[in-house]
Amino acid sequence: MSVVLVSGASGFVGAQIVNQLSGKGHALRLVARPEAAVRLASRFPDATVVQCQDLFAQSVDWWTEACEGVDAVVHAAWYVNPADYLDSEKNAACVSGSFRMAQGAARAGVRHFVGVGTCMEYALPSERLEVGSPTAPTTVYGACKLALFEILDALFKDTGVLFSWCRLFYLYGEGENEKRLYPYLRRCLEAGETAKLGAGTQLRDYLDVAVAGARIAGVVDTGQAGAINICSGQAVSVRQFAESIADRYGRRDLLEFGTHQPHPRDPSAVVGVPNHVFEGSKRDARS
Repeated sequence: MSVVLVSGASGFVGAQIVNQLSGKGHALRLVARPEAAVRLASRFPDATVVQCQDLFAQSVDWWTEACEGVDAVVHAAWYVNPADYLDSEKNAACVSGSFRMAQGAARAGVRHFVGVGTCMEYALPSERLEVGSPTAPTTVYGACKLALFEILDALFKDTGVLFSWCRLFYLYGEGENEKRLYPYLRRCLEAGETAKLGAGTQLRDYLDVAVAGARIAGVVDTGQAGAINICSGQAVSVRQFAESIADRYGRRDLLEFGTHQPHPRDPSAVVGVPNHVFEGSKRDARS
C-alpha cells in the first residue's frame, strides 16, 4: 500500500481520515503539534509521527524532507476556531503555508496531493451545488480556500502531480467542537435542558464526519482528481436535523425554535450534488 502523509491528523476531519487510511493498510506519516503527536503515536504505533508546532510556518525545504518517500499527501489542516475562522487573517497564513507544503511535496516526488476545501467556495444560496457551479465566496475563509484550490491546480499541472480537492459541506459527529450545533443539541438533550434554536428553516447538506473521512481516504485509492463534493446530496432543514437528534432521546419537547435570529450572512440553502467515485473504480478528472 501507499505511504500517506496526513496534516491535521488529530483534527475533527483529519482523525477520521487517518482511521480509514490505517484500516486500509496504508503506511502513515502524521504531522501534528507536540501535544497531539503523543496521542497519535500511542493510537497508531506503526505510524511515523512528525512533530510540528505550526505547520503553516514551515519552509519548502522542511516539507521536502517531511515528504521524502511519501506517495500521497492528504492536507486536512486549517485554522478553524468557530469564534472567528470565517474572517480571520489566519486564513491567509494557511494559504501561503499550504503553498510551500505543496511545493515541497512536488519536489519530494509525491504523486498525489489531496486538499480539503469547503462548500463556502460556491455562490450561495443554492439547493444544487455541482462542482461546476459558480464560485463566489463571501467569507475570508471561503475566499482563501478557493484561492488555494486555484493556486495548487496551476502548480500541479506543471509538475505532473495528481491533484484532488475535496469540498466539505455540513459535517457533524465524533470530535466536533462543542460550540457547534450537534454537540449543543446532545448536551442539552442528555441533561434534559431546553435547546434554544432559531427558526430552523435553512436547508443544509448534512453528512456524518466518519462518512466524510472514509470518502476522502477513498480518494487516495481511486485517484479521482479535480474538485469533489463530499456531501450527502440531501436537503434537510436545520429544524429536521435537530428533530432527528431529539428523536434519539424521545425529547422533541426540549427543542425551542425561534429563539435566535439567523446570522445576516447565513445562506438559506447549501445543498451539494455528490460526484465522488466509490472504491472499485478509478477516474482521473483530467483525462
